[in-house]
Amino acid sequence: MRVVVVGDVGLDIVARHDEPIVYGGDARAAVSVTGGGAGANTALWLRDRGAETTLVARVGDDAGGRMLRDELEAAGVRCAFAVDADTATCCVVVLVDAEGQRTMLPDRGANKRFRPSDVTAESLTGADHLHLSGYVLLDPSSRPGGLEALALARKAGLTTSVDPQAAALLTDPRAFLDDVRGVDLLLPNADELRALTGSREAEAARELLDTVGAVAVTFGLEGAAWVDGNGIVTAPAEDVPCVDSTGAGDAFDAGVITAWLRGEAPATILAEGASLGARAVSRVGAQPPSS
Repeated sequence: MRVVVVGDVGLDIVARHDEPIVYGGDARAAVSVTGGGAGANTALWLRDRGAETTLVARVGDDAGGRMLRDELEAAGVRCAFAVDADTATCCVVVLVDAEGQRTMLPDRGANKRFRPSDVTAESLTGADHLHLSGYVLLDPSSRPGGLEALALARKAGLTTSVDPQAAALLTDPRAFLDDVRGVDLLLPNADELRALTGSREAEAARELLDTVGAVAVTFGLEGAAWVDGNGIVTAPAEDVPCVDSTGAGDAFDAGVITAWLRGEAPATILAEGASLGARAVSRVGAQPPSS
């Protein structure tokens, strides 16, 4: 299967701290620098599952952008990057507490300037599916590029999926749902589902079926649900220690998408999403260890 991912790519500066953050003071932490960005994370997990993957994104003309391209290409991801001479590559500070829960301080950098011309028909040639990170749609400056990606995918006959990515940014749910109308698969977490429907319950996802073909919603430690015209299927999460929750949703997306594209049943689709999500939270960083 061939999948095109449109979304952010950047550097993650991960600071793991066992003690509470002391504002105005010091708190010791273990700090590492890794590749990140929801688009890059999903692309790498898709590649981990055997999909031929292309990542469409925008990076700065800087050392960070070049390093990220080299790492992604070494992992087998084709990079269709626009290079921005005026803005730095995305960088995100990720604070991870003793329970593995993350707080993110993002500077989207060049991703914020993603534009329709960054998505070309050539980058979609031969693809079966396009996955779009919701961060692209939720920032007014990059939204036109996200809409162009979906339009080109539909014109080319690709199936499509979208992850809303950030409940806090879903301030206009009607506008977001208008943007994703006709998408085959929506991939929210429980908080994003509540932002879109007013409820965190799987049953609420039925309201979205007038807009999208199916919904795969993750509830973290409480498992996940598949909702389509045939009903609701639920599955448990895998019980693993949570080291770092960064990118767990991106990994879940990749497991779900690859299983869905193979035509698997909902229970198998959710199990494969849960398996990759569990692998993601079991280590520091948002990407597979092979990357």
